[in-house]
Amino acid sequence: MKTIYDYNYADLETLFLSLNQKKFRADQCFQWLYRKRVSSFQEMTDLSKDLIETLSSLYCINPCECVEKQVAKDGTTKYLFQLQDGALIETVLMHYEFGESLCVTSQVGCNMGCKFCASGLLKKQRDLTSGEMVAQIMYVQKELDQESKRISNLVIMGTGEPFDNYENVMSFCKTINHDKGLALGARHITISTCGLVPMIEKFSKEHVQYNLAISLHAPTDELRSKLMPINHAYPLHQLMDSLRRYSEENNRRLTFEYILLKGVNDSDENERQLANLIRGMNAYVNLIPYNQVDEHGYKTCDAKTALHFYDCLMKNKVKATLRAKHGDDIDAACGQLRAKHERG
Repeated sequence: MKTIYDYNYADLETLFLSLNQKKFRADQCFQWLYRKRVSSFQEMTDLSKDLIETLSSLYCINPCECVEKQVAKDGTTKYLFQLQDGALIETVLMHYEFGESLCVTSQVGCNMGCKFCASGLLKKQRDLTSGEMVAQIMYVQKELDQESKRISNLVIMGTGEPFDNYENVMSFCKTINHDKGLALGARHITISTCGLVPMIEKFSKEHVQYNLAISLHAPTDELRSKLMPINHAYPLHQLMDSLRRYSEENNRRLTFEYILLKGVNDSDENERQLANLIRGMNAYVNLIPYNQVDEHGYKTCDAKTALHFYDCLMKNKVKATLRAKHGDDIDAACGQLRAKHERG
């Protein structure tokens, strides 16, 4: 059954008009869903009984069930959700000093084939609908409501390539950003891509305030092509040209995600190559400790090497952050818990 979460605010107004309802009824329904966070249409007490029955016959609210929850020593929480067709997806909640950050999934499986990533252990089965993405954040937010906490940042960096599911991802962002819904600020929403250049060009024309993050992970075509097959289709010069156009068009700072892999991309030469690639751009590098995936054989570099890499970037006038490791004692890597379940 289709979820009512699939409708952003404008879509919901159109739906209610098609049901011979006034627009303000859609507004009431939207606020019941996202402000009061109801779990059933029957809780929408200012809607007519007939309308509630119609909505209940056509739509569900929550299209997923939590089948496993892992909590790490640092509080990082991984949720394994089962969708109505039996597909499994993951969502991760991370705790920071600045607030609660949620990482959501955009596809069931992934076809990008990055050599170090657990997401690609199981190939893409389908895109998630916008409502299935909304359901992830709503489930976690309802849990946080019990502690009077609020999701303050959202990243679309879970399983899948968000720009390979562009329209649903953009509709999802509209829903959670809407001021009558969760009202999560646009600058607190980050969309990650491994480098689908045509979709970066399309995103540039949207002129939205969502943050754009690029999964880079290598500073040269030779190394990036070994790690990330997408680089064969869109090599670094094409990717960087599209990102410069994005920055010029939107005046927005970019984030480059760079997972440090021991003995692969963490040398002094790699750092110099990375600095030369990015220097002068309105961007910074987010250095990420690797959550090891047994099937791939890559190892995370030690803390001393990571700090040295960070220091060298800063000395070469490239802004960088070194992310703390999260969830190391659970199946923390994207797709790892799902793969374990599906493989039995």
